[in-house]
Formats: sequence, structure tokens, C-alpha cells
Amino acid sequence: MLNDSVLDLIGNTPMVDVSVLSPNPRVRLVAKLENQNPFGSVKDRIAKSMIEAAEKDGTLLPSQRILEPSSGNTGIALAAIAQIKGYPITILMPTSVSIERRQMLQIFGADIVLTPGEEGSNGAVRRAQEMSEAHPEWCFLYQYANNANPQAHYENTGPEIWRDCPEITHFVAGLGTSGTLMGTGKFLKEKNPNIKLIAIEPPLGERVEGLRNLEDGYIPPVFENWHGFELLDRKRVVRPRESIEWTRRLVAETGIFAGLSSGASLAGAVKVAQDLEEGVVVFVVCDGGWKYLSTGAYTDDLDAAEAAAEKIIYF
Repeated sequence: MLNDSVLDLIGNTPMVDVSVLSPNPRVRLVAKLENQNPFGSVKDRIAKSMIEAAEKDGTLLPSQRILEPSSGNTGIALAAIAQIKGYPITILMPTSVSIERRQMLQIFGADIVLTPGEEGSNGAVRRAQEMSEAHPEWCFLYQYANNANPQAHYENTGPEIWRDCPEITHFVAGLGTSGTLMGTGKFLKEKNPNIKLIAIEPPLGERVEGLRNLEDGYIPPVFENWHGFELLDRKRVVRPRESIEWTRRLVAETGIFAGLSSGASLAGAVKVAQDLEEGVVVFVVCDGGWKYLSTGAYTDDLDAAEAAAEKIIYF
């Protein structure tokens, strides 16, 4: 099939059965391969959605600068699309992100503003809010509160999963902006109210790539606006070491080379499968592992990799 633009390749990602990793022979595990998007992650969907929505409502005008805090995938996807469409873009990110992420932002022409690593992604958000107030002429998309974020998953990710795997009984995804969970989960529950929606979060005070704990002092507006506490059926806690272990098993036993948030989602899916008599658990492979090779997450001693994961922000 010949497409007019690389943007046409966003979405319609494949699904693959990875039940070889299931602890329960009566429970299937199915991966939604969002790493197959053209810019490498599930965030391609929301970047396209947010920019197109801003263009449509007049928030984003030709040649207007885009501003966004992101410690990785959203920034990369926004920078790539902005470059294609001719928008300058400024991305704020913590100093503690993997070097590959900075390099990819540079490749796509983004201006990078670094914030203190010890402040994490919340620090980048605060600085972006300050810059937005100082530059009202810029377009601040703000993925954490932008309705086009979950809407992209409600209109696309959810329908794709329902089309390809209508036998789904449980949907498992990490809590970051909560857009994937909210949009996909709402669509799936409308199709079948018996489908269970499970959020994966790290223990309070610990870092797991791509995830946040809702008790860490910041609840994304997207989560509240889409009635997340009513939509969710359960939360499962995944520790950094589990995330690394399952990321390694995913590539070793299925050939899927994924980022650590995918390992966290898989670890959560395995915990769900252990508690079921039977079912079909779908989880999201959020991105590929290429952007994290410098961290040692795949090749270092497990203890060393776990220690490094506590210092590096991945999401």
C-alpha cells in the first residue's frame, strides 16, 4: 500500500500472542505493538491528534512555536511531526533522561530546554507552565490535560484492539498521562462492560519507566476529566526490578525488543493472569528498546541495571 505521508502510518499497529510468557495455560497474553509506529512509540498517536486538533480549532497557527514538557516519547513524536509540518518546537526535559532521547529530539530539529533531573518530569511540567505564561504567543499543547490525548485512543487504539481481539477480557496499561488507559478503556467498556481495566503503577517513591503513582502529588487532569477512578477496575504495583526482568524476558522469549514501560505492563499482565481462571489479557508495548541501550537495562548485571533505573527517567 502506498501512503501519501509517513503520518498516515501512525496507528493500526499489529497485535501478537505472547502466551508463551503466561503463568496460566488458560490465560492468553496478547501484546499491542505500539513500538511499530513510525516515530517509535504509542505517543505518535497523541502527538498527531493534539497537533491536528490545535490546527482545527485555531490554537496552532502556521509557523507558531509549539511548547511541551516531555522526558521522551511525546517530545520525539511532536518534534518529528512539527518538523514535517513546519512548526518550530521547544521541548523541556529533565537532565536525567537517556542520551538517545536528546539525540532524537536534535535529529528532529527541536530546541531543548533542560530542567533539573532530581525534579523529574514534574519539574519539566512546572517550567513549561512558566514559559507558557511568559510566551502566550506560543502553543502549549500540555499532554497531561489535552483531551485530544485520550480521544486518540478512544477513536483508534480501542477500536483496533476490539477489531483484532474481540475476545479480550482484561486491558492492562501503565499510568503516565493516563491517556492510553482512559481512551482505550472507555471504548472497550462501551463495547463490553465486563472487560476489566487495570492500571500499572510503581510503588510510591520509586521509579518505573513510563509510570507514575497517583499518590505522588500529581493526578493528570486527563485522568480526572475522563473519570479515571470510576473507569478503573484495579491497580497493580510493579517494582523497577520486575520491569527490567520482564523486559528482558520479552525480548529473549518472543523477540520483541521493547522499552522498560512495556516490561512493566507485561509484569502487570502476568500478575493479572495469575489470578484468573481463564481469559485474554491485552497489554501495550509502548515503545522499542533502542532509545535505552546506553542505560545498560538489557545487558548489565541485574542489580546494576536496577540501580541505574532509579536514577534515569525514561518516560
